[in-house]
Amino acid sequence: MTHILYIEDEIDIGTWVTKDLTERGYEVTWLKSGEDAEKYVSQVDLAILDVMIPGLDGFSIGRRMKKEKGDLPILMLSARTAVEDKIEGLHFADDYLTKPFHPDELVARVEVLLRRYQKNEDVLKLQHLTIHTKDMRIVDNETNEEIQLTGKQYHLLQFFIRHLNQILTKEQLYEGVWGERYIEGDKTLMVHIRYLRERIERNPAKPTIIETIRGIGYRVKL
Repeated sequence: MTHILYIEDEIDIGTWVTKDLTERGYEVTWLKSGEDAEKYVSQVDLAILDVMIPGLDGFSIGRRMKKEKGDLPILMLSARTAVEDKIEGLHFADDYLTKPFHPDELVARVEVLLRRYQKNEDVLKLQHLTIHTKDMRIVDNETNEEIQLTGKQYHLLQFFIRHLNQILTKEQLYEGVWGERYIEGDKTLMVHIRYLRERIERNPAKPTIIETIRGIGYRVKL
């Protein structure tokens, strides 16, 4: 049974979310604060964290969880809809859902994250590439050669893999990989994506792995 750690201090919301997830077959540990969260990290398959909780906020707790268990999928919940909040959450988390939400949407996002990380446990097939996600070893299936990347290229590709099928803005990518606020006009991200495409695309001039979404950012699709 999939075990979910759920941290939410609002009793009404926490009650119906826990009840709904339990009825759908999940085991749920519901905490009202993050005080004891770390002792559950090694035991659970996924974490759902509300941002505004007593004591340490959900962002701080989520970062600690990812540091302790990097392959733990994390879904953030918040009534805060500002782009800056979403970007902060996506620095470390895998998805961000704003309140109010429908239980079906919550479960759909949970299932997507679980499928994504189940694939990531071993091997990810991405067009002509085989990516061994535990050690980020990349093999070109057409040449049987291993593709070597720089450290920053690995981090950029890892961020894309954590957010497969999602359109990511330049701000999300830069702040998620470099950990700094993106400055409009900065070419650093564009240069690194060009170099990464040169390593992993069949034809870097016509990329099919890292898609450019005009006016928004980039996406890697399965």
